[in-house]
Order: sequence, then C-alpha cells, then structure tokens
Amino acid sequence: MIKLTKTVIDALETPATGQAFLWDADVRNFGVRVSSGGVKTFVIRYRNTDGRSRRLSIGRYGTLTIDQARTQARIKLGSVAAGGDPAEERQQRRKAPTVSEICDWYLGEAEAGRLLGRRNRPIKKSTLYMDRSRIERHIKPLLGSRKVASLDTGEIARFQSDVAAGKTSKTRRSGRGRNSSGGAGAASRSVTTLSAVFGHAKRMSLIKDNPATGVRKLASNPRERRLSTAEIVKFGQAMRDLAEIGEAQKGLDLVRLLALTGFRLNEGQGVRRPWVDTDQRVVAFPDTKSGGQRRAIGRAAMEVIARQAAGADSDFVFPADLSESHFKQGPDVILRIVKRAQLEDVTAHTLRHTFGSVAGDLGFSELTIKGMLGHGKRGVTQGYIHIDEGLRLAIECTANKIADLLDGKCASVTPLASLKEAYESIGA
Repeated sequence: MIKLTKTVIDALETPATGQAFLWDADVRNFGVRVSSGGVKTFVIRYRNTDGRSRRLSIGRYGTLTIDQARTQARIKLGSVAAGGDPAEERQQRRKAPTVSEICDWYLGEAEAGRLLGRRNRPIKKSTLYMDRSRIERHIKPLLGSRKVASLDTGEIARFQSDVAAGKTSKTRRSGRGRNSSGGAGAASRSVTTLSAVFGHAKRMSLIKDNPATGVRKLASNPRERRLSTAEIVKFGQAMRDLAEIGEAQKGLDLVRLLALTGFRLNEGQGVRRPWVDTDQRVVAFPDTKSGGQRRAIGRAAMEVIARQAAGADSDFVFPADLSESHFKQGPDVILRIVKRAQLEDVTAHTLRHTFGSVAGDLGFSELTIKGMLGHGKRGVTQGYIHIDEGLRLAIECTANKIADLLDGKCASVTPLASLKEAYESIGA
C-alpha cells in the first residue's frame, strides 16, 4: 500500500472488466475504486457489529479532493468504531418515507377508521375532508418530495410562511370549485394538519420524530363577521333576484336553511331525511364537531326541508345532481348571492354567526345561544341546556326574525321585552 496522492490516482490504469481497488497507507481501510468505465470513486471498507463486511462510497474523485475524501473517511470509520454502520444508515435514509408517502398513508388509514382522533374516536369525515384539502393544496406542493427525516422545525416554519404569503395559491380557470388561497389561517391550519399526520406516523413507528413539534403557529384573525339587519335584507333580495334569473332553487333553499338554523355548512349540506323529526321539529345529527346532537329548528326552517323533493335513490335532503353524495356547492351559491347583493367577506360561517348574533339582539343569553348553535359543552352549567321549551322559543323567535328580514317583511331587530312578547311573536 502507498499513500494516495493525485499523481498516484491519475496514474491508475482502468481494468478491462469489473473494478480495481487501491488502498491508502495513511488511513487504514480508505481507498479508491476504479471501474471498467474509468470512473474513480473514494470508498471505505469495514465490518459492522454483526461481523458483516461492508463497503461504502464516499464520493467521486474530482468532485472530492483526496484531502476532503480522507477527512470524510476518518469521520465514517470513527462512527464504525463507535458501533455505527454508515452503509446501513445510508440505505435507511434512502428508504425513508417522503412527506407525500406519509400523507397518503395517513389518508388511507384514516378513511379505513384505523386512526383515532379526538376523544379516542375514529377521525371524522369532515376533519379528513379538510386534511385532504390542505395536503393536496399546500403540503404536497411545497414539501411532498422531501424525506420526513430530513425536515426540521425551521423548514416547517418556512413552509408556514410560504403558505401565508400565497405561494400555493391557485386560481381555477374552469370547472367547479373555488380558488385556493393562502393567508395566516390556511398556513396555521396546514401546520396543524402536518403535525397531526406526523404524530400518527410516529405513534405507528413509521418515522422517528415529528419535525413539526414546537413550531409556533401564526395567529389568525377570529371570524367575527356577521350580517347587519340591512345586509340580511339585501342578502334576501339577492336570493330572490337570482331565483328569477335561473339559480337552482335547491342551492338557494340550502343557503336559506343555513341562515335560519345556524347549522355548520357540512351539517346543512349533509342532513338526511331519517334524521329529521317533523313533529318535534328536531334534526338528530349522529355526529357533529361536538359529537352526536339533537338540534331543534324553527317552523320556517322546517318548511325549507319539507319542500325538498324526496329522491328515489337518496335520503339526503339536498342530494347531489351527479353523484350519490349530497349537494356540495353551498359556498358557490353563497358567493353568487354575495356578488349580487354587493356584500363582502360572507361565508357559511358568517350566516352561522349571524344567527347567533340576531338571537343576542333579541335578548337571549349567551348560554342559550350556545345551545342553539350546538356548541360543545364547556362547563357544568351548560350541561343542563337541552331542547327545552326555553331553547325552542329562542330558536323559533330567531328563525322567524331572520326569515322576515330575508323576505323583506321587516328591516330591524329590537330586543324582546318579555317572555310574553316572545311567545306572541311566534303566534303561540
């Protein structure tokens, strides 16, 4: 053996077949390999703790200098002396899953009900729907090809900043659906989804660490937008205008139901006929964001449900036109209404917030309003709110007032002076 130098390596002859090795006299088990194609590569050889003989390429001659390669060889051979196996570690890194692979695993396992979410129950379909949207719109475009093991908190934080800055925003040129945009809220929720996906993968030993742990999420502005009474009137007029020029009545009825009940978008779009008790005026949701609930609705809202034609092959109140699922174009209908009414920043959540706000304007308590909206129970006292007479009264009064505003029958909301006035307002 002789010490490897540039002169020595340059003088190496190319073998006719296979490969030839020349080992360094300075660093034991460090050498250079020459292939039949004339490629010269720095390598090390060693035995791992199991006694297996291993060989590991460090880099090509020319890309690395001899001194650089010798330094790397000392580091890797030092790792071997400490019980490591650089070749095995490199192989494992190559096999390590990418972010896209882990996300696809998560979606498949969650759809099959094999992953548990809040309260140790299978992840809700509504949660999975939003997770899929964030994965496809934000996570995969920016991080999909990256190995999870190569990520750190700094890169996750930069991902959040990129989403917030609109780097993944996309405008749809044709077809159904809405534009994909960024912002602090989308960025923060995408990090939440990413952290949850990694958390499940870590628990199942698919990855060693969760690189999203410890990332500080951007604060988003709370959604406090509500429609004023004047805006509710304009919203209702716009609905009538669109009906006259051909807007599908099913979509308009869905939006009216949301306004008259305070239902969440997925609750209103996905309501099924077997859940509706017309006599008690109750919708029994088997599952919501806060678990299974029985939610009372007013007569005006029940009228909307009752006038929907029953489908022969679907028990959805608002069935989809082209599939076996339910109607999913509620947000698009709302956008057209908002445009017609010349309003801004109005979503299905705005209608939900408006329902609660009108109830507050009428004089109903915050505790009652939480019960009306089906909010999760946050304290012992709230646990006593069921569908009692007082809650039904509040729902009926609120639905009637919003219906009158939408229909242009009144233009203001004044607090109810007493229970007697409340009952008189609903004709009871």
